Amino acid sequence: MAKKSSTNSESQARSSTGQFIKEIRRNTQKVYSSEQKILIVMEGMRAELSVAELCRKYGISQPTYYKWNKEFIEAGKKRLSGDDTREATSDEVKGLRKENSMLKESLADLVIRYDIVKKSLDLLD
Repeated sequence: MAKKSSTNSESQARSSTGQFIKEIRRNTQKVYSSEQKILIVMEGMRAELSVAELCRKYGISQPTYYKWNKEFIEAGKKRLSGDDTREATSDEVKGLRKENSMLKESLADLVIRYDIVKKSLDLLD
């Protein structure tokens, strides 16, 4: 009976260790930009490395590579068929929002300066 309880605690320890490792991997997962995905897919298309080697090199799964490959090919088909609309990436949207905010602040600053100069000129008259 003592063996069963020790085996039970060992399996629980392995299970919690496995869950802990999965949680660490999930939290430290690398996020690839669109440009990085394109470069990885293009490297795969050159066929210098097998897909398995390529996936190991970049730390991605084979289904992820094939998903990116499919998206890449579909995007190319859309462009060739004349569909020129392009979705902005989240990084581009963030950059545009930041730039928009800076431009609004600059405009507000210029309007305030204009009002100050205008009032000071009115006082001189």
